[in-house]
Amino acid sequence: MSQQRRRRTPAEQARRNRNIWIGVGALLVAMIICAASAFSGGMWVLGLFGRDDEAVATSPTWSADSAELTIAVSPVMAPVLQEMASSFNSLDLHTPDNKKMTIWIVPVVPEQMVEEAIGLPNYQAISPDSSLWLDQLEQEWAARQADSPTDTQIPIGQRRVSAQTRYAVSPIVIAAWEQVARELGWPNRPIGWQEIQNKATEDPNFKWNHSATNNASGLLATLAEFYAGAGLTRGLTVEAATAQSTLDYVQAVEGTVRFYGEGEEVITKRLAEEGRGFLDAFVAQERVVIDWNSRNPDDPLVAIYPAEGTLWTDHPLALLELGSQSNELAVTDNQRLTYQAFADFLLAPDTQGRFLSLGYRPADLSLELDAAGSPFAGNTLVDWRQPQTTLQMPSPSVIEVVRNVWYYTKRPTNVYLVVDTSGSMEGNKIVRAREALAAFVQQIQGDRDRLGIVEFASGTKTFLPLRVMDEKNRADTLDVINDMDAYGGTALVDAVYAAVTDIAAQDDSGAINAIVVMTDGQENESYYRLHDLEQLLNSTGSTRPVIFTIAFGNDADEPLLTEMARIGQGQFRRADETDIEELYRIISTYF
Repeated sequence: MSQQRRRRTPAEQARRNRNIWIGVGALLVAMIICAASAFSGGMWVLGLFGRDDEAVATSPTWSADSAELTIAVSPVMAPVLQEMASSFNSLDLHTPDNKKMTIWIVPVVPEQMVEEAIGLPNYQAISPDSSLWLDQLEQEWAARQADSPTDTQIPIGQRRVSAQTRYAVSPIVIAAWEQVARELGWPNRPIGWQEIQNKATEDPNFKWNHSATNNASGLLATLAEFYAGAGLTRGLTVEAATAQSTLDYVQAVEGTVRFYGEGEEVITKRLAEEGRGFLDAFVAQERVVIDWNSRNPDDPLVAIYPAEGTLWTDHPLALLELGSQSNELAVTDNQRLTYQAFADFLLAPDTQGRFLSLGYRPADLSLELDAAGSPFAGNTLVDWRQPQTTLQMPSPSVIEVVRNVWYYTKRPTNVYLVVDTSGSMEGNKIVRAREALAAFVQQIQGDRDRLGIVEFASGTKTFLPLRVMDEKNRADTLDVINDMDAYGGTALVDAVYAAVTDIAAQDDSGAINAIVVMTDGQENESYYRLHDLEQLLNSTGSTRPVIFTIAFGNDADEPLLTEMARIGQGQFRRADETDIEELYRIISTYF
């Protein structure tokens, strides 16, 4: 399809030139305001635990004798470790020089945790949901410290992580509603990835999900698929992972995924809000199934243990070795004592029993999983005797290859970015919107995903049709983004209607079709109404796109955006200038 960009009329061009100068003045004012009130009150409703960006941006400080230990923890485990930290802190333990040992918990997505831990983290220890993130951290740290590109081996004394303690584990399962599990053959026969693929192929209404590979459950599930495709249970190599037969197998399975996305905590939140219509099955830690069933006994999930084998989240606690970089404080001797005391506390019999009661399998193997009072005892929806086959964790180099290759085997995407550049977007908003859109475009990899842009105000300013982001198209798309300016009204529904119409015309049911809508104002100039949009969506059949809506700032029409996301079977999110780029990044994980 050829590129369609409408020329500006002379009046529009004159208005554009005037708005550039107005925008410069507004940006200067916005910069002054932001300098006075940075990070003070931005909305952060991303389905994740928020972080204080100011704390990340500045060099962290603590006293040379501090006994306070801050731990970055994966979001699923964070509430649990917060409970443990509160219990530990109540013990009122002190170091030999009488400093109180205190634990602070900071929820952080593991991929972000790795990135921050290489820089100047505002914490001294980390607890991702899998040790694979520790391996990635060490690999990236070694590459940064190496004297040459091929020299990635550094002495143990110079590693980024020293002490490690694994305090709980949970196997990766396919969580499914009980009726769905029975349709798949549970409990009478083993069920694996092939059965999931067959069900999704035969039943177009079957919806299943695993999160993107920046989450442990998504990455571990993807590794399990590569193992299954290679016909192995251990010793997965780069050669086996990239064999054409393996890639064909993984692509067939991935081709039935409805969408990707964030971790289990977001999935279960949406399950609670939307019920069975949201998903039929999804990949998660076994513990998520136990927790869901304890809260929803009348609508339970079943844990399906993949017949080909599975991997485990092993929840390590690791101390960072800080102090080797410029302006970086070292971990204090007292913080080391606090780390060891907390590690011992996590492995104590009472604490291990608490992990078991919460649905984790404890590190203490002497605790019987089927003992009275255990959530596994008498529970037919999870099976403590499973999994029958545990897959071997591949080497970091193989994991890196699998993550890279996955972009070429996952289900392809057709996504339209529908962008409001009306007059209310003047100043810092349009600047931040351009940056966020550019970052979204830059992260698209491979030649199977296509992206288009609908820039709108009183009408469509620019309609850039779906195109593969090769070098030329990417550069052209970035030029379009950089050329966006703010003027006009807000014909929001018309712009989304145009995107849906084009996606339907593509008739590409093999792809994830999606629309990401961003506006900061009130609908005031559309010909179409939401009812018309809903009718159009209902007519698209298997090509129906999912619609994500973003309310940018305080003046956006949240009721309309919420309803648009509902009829688009997607999500509504809020953002401001400080987090719009991060929100676009999170939404990109769904594709």
